[in-house]
Amino acid sequence: MTTDPPTTELPVAGAPVAVLTAGGHDLCTPLGFTRSAPEGAAGLSWQGDRWAVGDRPLDAPLGAGEVAALRPLRALHVGWPEEPSGDAMTTIVDLAGAGVPLTSGPAPSWVRDADPRLADLVAGWAPELDGEMPAKPGSPAAAVSVADLRREEHSVRLRRHALRAKGLARVLPSVTVVMATRRPHFLRGALEQMAAQRHVDLQVIVALHGVPLAEVREAVEGLPLPLTVLEEDARAPFGEVLNRAAARAEGDVLAKWDDDDWYGPEHLADLLLARAYSGGDVVGMAQEFFYLEPLNVTIRRVDYSSEVWSDHVAGGTVLIGRELFHEVGGFGPNGPGEDAHLLRAVGAAGGSIYRTHGLGYVLRRSVGAEHTWQLPLAHFLRVAAHQWRGFRPSSILEGARHSGGTRVILEGS
Repeated sequence: MTTDPPTTELPVAGAPVAVLTAGGHDLCTPLGFTRSAPEGAAGLSWQGDRWAVGDRPLDAPLGAGEVAALRPLRALHVGWPEEPSGDAMTTIVDLAGAGVPLTSGPAPSWVRDADPRLADLVAGWAPELDGEMPAKPGSPAAAVSVADLRREEHSVRLRRHALRAKGLARVLPSVTVVMATRRPHFLRGALEQMAAQRHVDLQVIVALHGVPLAEVREAVEGLPLPLTVLEEDARAPFGEVLNRAAARAEGDVLAKWDDDDWYGPEHLADLLLARAYSGGDVVGMAQEFFYLEPLNVTIRRVDYSSEVWSDHVAGGTVLIGRELFHEVGGFGPNGPGEDAHLLRAVGAAGGSIYRTHGLGYVLRRSVGAEHTWQLPLAHFLRVAAHQWRGFRPSSILEGARHSGGTRVILEGS
């Protein structure tokens, strides 16, 4: 029987904590975010010198324990004070950086003056307008609602903005993307997605696995990318091809890219943020959205949780420090399973693996022979929490296109 790669969610004890210091500030992180909130929304009110949830005051600065206590809530409705007062904005930014879903009516002028982007984000989402109730406590993974997805998308946008506002991403490592391909028809689309990446200093190394450069010269020209193209023998094992590409890397960290998948424009920026707030040696994403090309169906699975320590991330999203990559021997030389080999090697060396959200990533499943990780399409239908006709990623993917060039119609748009 064919099964998914094993996954273990590791305890936080001994791992980097959920509060860190960046830019001289303590800040809470998304560690421990929960997709489905069993409780309803609560009010967040200003009590003269601090915020309170109901009748429970919050400390300033906010602590990880207080954030953990808020995780079961669907949202916090912010009741803004009419005038600026004390550290009112500091706690709101801390909550946003932790990914706590915040909502409010129109913000007063002092909030807009302090942080117009945050004011727009908080006022721009309302849980009661999502159209569905959250999943009931104790319900199976398949009961997680689309409304929960909209809530998580809002959380991702809040945390991106707030963590950068607190200085977490002020200095980011340079990134080398490594990709091996034997399918020239996917190459241009993959490179265009790399060129669209935001907030990242990027180098790209592409290994043509049995594909002559002359066949793809037009696809690799004219893009605003520092790009190196290698020609590799078709008989070489896939892992060895990736490792030879990685040997040419100059970036501080390496990121693996799969030629046929879809990546949002902040894919690498999200991984770098997660690396910064988790301290993980390897960071990757949950394998959550799949496009089943022969069926023209998109499915979402939610059995791989996010914002957790784990031993498994989606292979096409692995991000690892360049020095550690070489220390543990790189990708497995013989496929399939070159990604899993690397993750096992990191674990054996005592390294940590952190899994962040997978909303800006979609895996393509075509006929089984085209993938090193082979599972029947029926398997994906069995594990799906959601299923849509056509190509329907999360809105975090931001207007990606399928290979035929048709613009995506986002669910709910």
